[in-house]
Amino acid sequence: MERLIGTVSRGVRAPIIREGDDIVKIVADSVLAAQESGGFTIGDRDVIAVTEAVVARAQGNYATVEQIAADIKAKYGNQTIGVIFPILSRNRFAICLRGIAMGAKKIVLMLSYPSDEVGNHLISLDMLDEKGVNPWGDVLSEAKYRELFGTVKHPFTGVDYVEYYKELIESAGCEVEIVLANDCRSILDYTKHVLCCDIHSRERSKRLLRACGAETVYGLDNILTASVDGSGYNENYGLLGSNKATEHSVKLFPRNSQPVVDGIQRQIEEKTGKHVEVMIYGDGAFKDPIGKIWELADPVVSPAYTAGLEGQPNEVKLKYLADNDFAHLSGEALKEAISEYIKKKDSNLVGQMVSQGTTPRRLTDLIGSLCDLTSGSGDKGTPIVVIQGYFDNYTEE
Repeated sequence: MERLIGTVSRGVRAPIIREGDDIVKIVADSVLAAQESGGFTIGDRDVIAVTEAVVARAQGNYATVEQIAADIKAKYGNQTIGVIFPILSRNRFAICLRGIAMGAKKIVLMLSYPSDEVGNHLISLDMLDEKGVNPWGDVLSEAKYRELFGTVKHPFTGVDYVEYYKELIESAGCEVEIVLANDCRSILDYTKHVLCCDIHSRERSKRLLRACGAETVYGLDNILTASVDGSGYNENYGLLGSNKATEHSVKLFPRNSQPVVDGIQRQIEEKTGKHVEVMIYGDGAFKDPIGKIWELADPVVSPAYTAGLEGQPNEVKLKYLADNDFAHLSGEALKEAISEYIKKKDSNLVGQMVSQGTTPRRLTDLIGSLCDLTSGSGDKGTPIVVIQGYFDNYTEE
């Protein structure tokens, strides 16, 4: 019988993970138990994905605000710190900011506008147009921002982030000045000592600042790259990818994750004889058309994955073939012609018209987005995702 089901993504429930748990064994056992209860069978090239949060939790990769403060103090001393381009997030940045403020005497907080890097808006583009503000050139003081726009609360969270971040810094005993600008070099009018909090543009920001005379330049990816007073750490990303754990601590992005994915792959193969692919995933990479939020607040979608997930899809566009090469065919003849074309397609379709309109993204980014949407960010309790049929095409029986 012809197979009519394509890709299937299943969220898998798992025990609540605690520090010190054997994450490799838990993931493998959870998938095998789900296979028994869910009526499916693990196959070759299935994908098993586990969220970065439970990997980091098993590693005990946490840091307190005091440990963040100690690293900030060690790097900046008593200098006024320009903290630039943070995202507007209580979960992602607020606890980090509290630790930064505890390690500083004064902060000049420079926010990008009308939105942060991942699409959280302070104000709308329409409001900028109405007031005649040029976001590429105009630097706004807090007073000027209030004069122009008053109190503006985020439509989803109901938070006035300018006020929220200001009060948070002051509550840590740190003096604060707030400005809004989109050129990282604008901060040099206030201080030569800068902490870049942008995620995907951070290397450019650091380069421009150093070229223009900044004396001390770090990014969030340079804070807690090694253990401070017994803290967790991430040698590659520092505080990037961290999440709020408690009001006084953050969970860092997982470190040394390759042995985790390799270990899960090995255990599944030993117990089932099937060679699966495995990845750790964080935020997906997609944009909300209403809230305008681009989801990727982590430095990468996947910090570790097995070798079979390297690269990007090599696919042809079925509707292109149907409307062009085989426009004269229909029914079974059309199906057979397209199937034969797929079987003989080039191993690299980059630049060919027949692949136009397929998604030119890395496999890990595509699959990570699927996983993030499957597991959700709330109370589903499915930190593991099993994906079957992802590498199938129209010719698979």
